[in-house]
Amino acid sequence: MLVRIAAILTLTVALAGCAADVTDPLPSWNDGAARSAITDFVARVVDPASPEFVPAPERIAVFDNDGTLWAEQPIYVQLAFAMDRVKALAPEHPEWQTQQPFAAVLAGDMDALHDSGEHGLLELIMASHAGMTTDEFTATVKAWLADARHPTLERPYTELVYQPMLELLA
Repeated sequence: MLVRIAAILTLTVALAGCAADVTDPLPSWNDGAARSAITDFVARVVDPASPEFVPAPERIAVFDNDGTLWAEQPIYVQLAFAMDRVKALAPEHPEWQTQQPFAAVLAGDMDALHDSGEHGLLELIMASHAGMTTDEFTATVKAWLADARHPTLERPYTELVYQPMLELLA
């Protein structure tokens, strides 16, 4: 009997929490123009009586992920992955010890990496992302995410997301 009561209380608390989320879809947002603009826009496009109504299958939202969905400082998560991948692949590529931008990554020389410019970053991305199937790449990224930590916050990258943006996506 006590187990049943505990289960009912747990369910009631959980459902109450869900109800609170429905009444305020953006609970971590401050009141202001941005929040109002978002909630007003959504209200207009989901209301069938509104002249701005958009049927659900036609609704498309686009979000810029850098700096809004996850941390981008001191470097982008994607670059951190590419750099770690280059370090892991380096034993198979001894030429990288002297070839930029790889030498910069292996030496931890962020100034030299920066100096390699967009071309250097593209080389890193190509070297760290190529030669794998989609499934192999997915497994590689998942394995990296399991252990990778932000260099200054020392937390998993998967924890470094912004609550307001998660609410907006929902």
